[in-house]
Amino acid sequence: MAALDQFSLRDRVIVITGATGVLGECMSLAVAEAGAKVVVLGRDATRAAARVDAIQAMGGEAMSVLCNVLDKGQMQAACEEILAAYGTIDGLVNAAGGNLPGATINPDQDLFDLSIEQTRSAVDLNLFGTVIPTTVFGRVMAEKGKGSIVNVSSLTAQRPLTRVLGYTMAKKAVEAYTQWMATELGLRYGGGVRMNAIAPGVFLTEQNRALLLNPDGSPTDRARKFISHTPFQRFGLPEELTGTLIYLLSDASRFVSGATVMVDGGFNAYSGV
Repeated sequence: MAALDQFSLRDRVIVITGATGVLGECMSLAVAEAGAKVVVLGRDATRAAARVDAIQAMGGEAMSVLCNVLDKGQMQAACEEILAAYGTIDGLVNAAGGNLPGATINPDQDLFDLSIEQTRSAVDLNLFGTVIPTTVFGRVMAEKGKGSIVNVSSLTAQRPLTRVLGYTMAKKAVEAYTQWMATELGLRYGGGVRMNAIAPGVFLTEQNRALLLNPDGSPTDRARKFISHTPFQRFGLPEELTGTLIYLLSDASRFVSGATVMVDGGFNAYSGV
């Protein structure tokens, strides 16, 4: 296989949850550019349609399905719709997730005054929002003995961040699930079906914009801390995740499973000195 062909996703059907988000947008376009048929999963009809239109405008093929990743019934219905359209599923990107304000502990808040309900919701969204789609779409790949699943972790799974307790616990669990599932997939399916994770550093999205930027566009104190602890001295750009994603979905990584790849500008490696 030629070196460049290893990275091709030509004619593969790749399902992307959370595709209506900022990072999901870049992931969807990059996967389409690599030749895949993209299935956009999300809950926002307008954004989902925009993703499909953008992919088709660049000559790609895509479809969208509106659904909730925490509802297994909706996931199963989505799977049946995808199989009716494309006949198979070759890859899954579990990009749905995020932080919930109620699952944080702010500096002026009692450390033990934790919203259990909101924290549990954050864990559900990030962990079970990864596990549930995998149980549905992963089965299709397992039955044919080939496929790649890519989860989205976070730098906070490696270096816990202050405030975001629920998100931190959930992403640490996502990495544990990635290793556990990769092991079982390898033992049961001989390496044909793989699971890995990407751990992004700090990327500016709509969800964290208020945490990182002041109303005048200047960085907040928290943002300056992130930047100063990143050797690259800046936030990541969404498109800087896509090379790693294509690698993990493609045959270029066919002997890679159970790995978490940091895409963080060196944040995790830096001791601060």
